[in-house]
Amino acid sequence: MISRYFKEYKWSNIAAMIRNNGRDPRVCTRDFKDKLVVISGATSGIGYHTARKFASHGARLLCINRNEKKSAALKTEIEKEFGVGCEYIIADLSNLKDIYSAAEKLGKIDSPIDVLIHNAGIYLTKRELTSEGFDKMFVVHHLASFVINNLLGEKLKSWKKARIILVNSEGHRFAPWGLQLDDLNWDKRRYSGLKSYGSAKLAQLLSMLLFAEYFKPWGVTINALHPGAVRSESGQENGPVYRWLKKHLYDKFLRPAEISAEAIYYLGVSDEIEGVTGKFFNLTTGEQPAPPALDKEAAYELWVKSVEMTGVKDIIS
Repeated sequence: MISRYFKEYKWSNIAAMIRNNGRDPRVCTRDFKDKLVVISGATSGIGYHTARKFASHGARLLCINRNEKKSAALKTEIEKEFGVGCEYIIADLSNLKDIYSAAEKLGKIDSPIDVLIHNAGIYLTKRELTSEGFDKMFVVHHLASFVINNLLGEKLKSWKKARIILVNSEGHRFAPWGLQLDDLNWDKRRYSGLKSYGSAKLAQLLSMLLFAEYFKPWGVTINALHPGAVRSESGQENGPVYRWLKKHLYDKFLRPAEISAEAIYYLGVSDEIEGVTGKFFNLTTGEQPAPPALDKEAAYELWVKSVEMTGVKDIIS
């Protein structure tokens, strides 16, 4: 597997990534009045600031969150401060039943979805399986968006012009030699939080390649971005030592999450991104992802396995 990608790595791409990490995002000042934006994981961190950013420009929000109390508080805050609608769906995106339920509710909406933002994420230092027996990070970061995009496929095509945004990560580079497709749940290997996270983010990028091809004739685009090295509330599921280190050490070197919201708004609204699809951005700068993220053969193999794992109707077959 190492030899499969080794020659494709270029120092120039790594240098570009390092340079891009210090850049600020491009800014879009265009309003988005009365447009509908769906965003997952909107009660904290990047999702919270992104919800506020879109609402400040007049967009209506539909949020997919885990916590009822926090969702109600967000709804009250957004509607009071910005005067726009903010509805929510309660769903745990590590649970396939909830993922299906959320997708079905989205499918019943009469109003077109203008921007669909897959933002929900977790980081785990210890292996954790879902009730269906799947690696939890793989479900949240890959299978959730995979199922929702598949189930909304026909609807998104009929609405046209929709933009799908995957909040991905430079962390996909933590899987430098690609996915181990025969061990997506880490049954055969020693678990590593960084490697599991990288594999899940890599899987999301591979699925993007095929979604981009499928949606392109109908004007629907899908792009991914690294949201910058920013402070967020990810990792709260881990132990007290990790949480202490994150709060008192790691977060000291991170930027505010508002820059992520600025980048996501730009990718969702800017005319400069019209028609651009299947691309990876570091904030708003186009970037070459790691070689395994461009492997179409692996993308098709992963797609088949993802369909088998979730039982979702395959829209590209």
